Amino acid sequence: MWKQFLSKLPRKSLASGDSGQCSNGTGIQRTSSCGSIPPGRPASAIRRMSSAVFPSSVVAGIEPLVSFKDVPNSEKQNLFVSKLSLCCVVFDFSDPNKSSVEKDIKRQALLDLIEFVESTNARFSEAAIAACSRMCAINLFRAFPPNCRSGSSGGGEGDEDEPMFDPAWCHLQLVYELLLKFIGSSSLDAKIGKKHFDHSFIVKLLNLLDSEDLRERDCLKTILHRVYGKFMVHRPFIRKAVSNIFYQFVFETDRHNGIAELLEVFGSVISGFALPLKEEHKIFLWRVLVPLHKPKSVGVYLQQLTYCVTQFIEKDPKLASSVIIGLLRYWPITNCQKEVMFLSEIEEILESTSQAEFQKCMVPLFRRIAHCITSSHFQVAERALFVWNNDHIISLIAQNRQVIMPLVVPALEHNIQNHWNQAVLNLTMNVKKMFSEMDDDLFSSCLAKYKEEEEKRASLEAKRKLTWEKLESAAAFQPVTGHTAVLVGHHPSANMIATLI
Repeated sequence: MWKQFLSKLPRKSLASGDSGQCSNGTGIQRTSSCGSIPPGRPASAIRRMSSAVFPSSVVAGIEPLVSFKDVPNSEKQNLFVSKLSLCCVVFDFSDPNKSSVEKDIKRQALLDLIEFVESTNARFSEAAIAACSRMCAINLFRAFPPNCRSGSSGGGEGDEDEPMFDPAWCHLQLVYELLLKFIGSSSLDAKIGKKHFDHSFIVKLLNLLDSEDLRERDCLKTILHRVYGKFMVHRPFIRKAVSNIFYQFVFETDRHNGIAELLEVFGSVISGFALPLKEEHKIFLWRVLVPLHKPKSVGVYLQQLTYCVTQFIEKDPKLASSVIIGLLRYWPITNCQKEVMFLSEIEEILESTSQAEFQKCMVPLFRRIAHCITSSHFQVAERALFVWNNDHIISLIAQNRQVIMPLVVPALEHNIQNHWNQAVLNLTMNVKKMFSEMDDDLFSSCLAKYKEEEEKRASLEAKRKLTWEKLESAAAFQPVTGHTAVLVGHHPSANMIATLI
């Protein structure tokens, strides 16, 4: 019997003929063998992670199950449950040579299950749904080892450590594929399925998104989206659970590997929100999405975050001013690269901003932009000046030039006189010319006011310098006694005075 079963196992030549990865049409890439390595990474770079699924089951052998095509339709659901029970056995992959035959049997059983779910038209029984939920939970839900996180910066840009890959991935990916196809199947009754794919199951699924393996996070992203679409009753809970992950990331840990994937799922969720927006959704924008700009690793997920924010503004344009003011609250002061990212996002938001909303935030916004224009970091100054390449933003500026021009012209003049970078100087001259053509009288007035203020500043500086010179001169002829105040510094700008005791 054993020989008969082994003869049914796929030959090694079949596996070796499929090098790399093959797409199965579900968004999950299926690797060809347990020993496969993601493309572009040398084998020496892969750090093996001890299998963290559950304590390894010691199995001498597994009773082989027949193929679905060899049983009548009336027995296929029972065979489906039997195969699921077989796949509940979890193996230790730290030793590739251990239980290799049993591992291949389980892999073949998972492939049979996937094929059956794809092809069946019959409704899944509650026993089949419960068995599938249990098998997925046993195989997938696991605690990641502490060393997974110790060297991680939560997906930060400066993280040079190699990610960890679970050696059991050749089984895990098939379980993920089965779960995805099962939840997306029209044969799954959502009313029954919601009892077995419950809140506890969803929370544990979300916890797996902290995996360092990008392949696993991609699988989870697709499955989470499918769960959200299938089980409408779970939608409020999923939104709340994801919000809690974001809160913990922003305000506590500053570490999480799956923020980009969660935001990608929510981008499509937000696009499906009905109008008018519920207060719950607006709170999610203000308390979750806007504070997500705070972490230093924002560059990792900024694209997905910007998409979510702009989706909200497209749904309700009245939210634009509050979002921009929120971004100004979290504006980076010492991180120039992050400042460039913020300027890019501000431009994208302004493209969807109406005149009325623009007027609510234009003063603090262009004070900040003016400050960026004078930045000594040429990329920040350059990106701030690129704002004037956007036709919609120029239109908003032109209609509010009486307010904006007095804020920006001094920064332009300061650049022309002081900035070191030629590209920034050229852009500054272009914006200055644009303002002059927009309203020459107003521009000349702002320029005259700037020059007047510069003259006043120079006069005050001269007076201050003269005062210090007089103080130094008086101190030079004053004998030092008791508690006499003595000027410590001799530079005209010195402002340190010590008292001799």
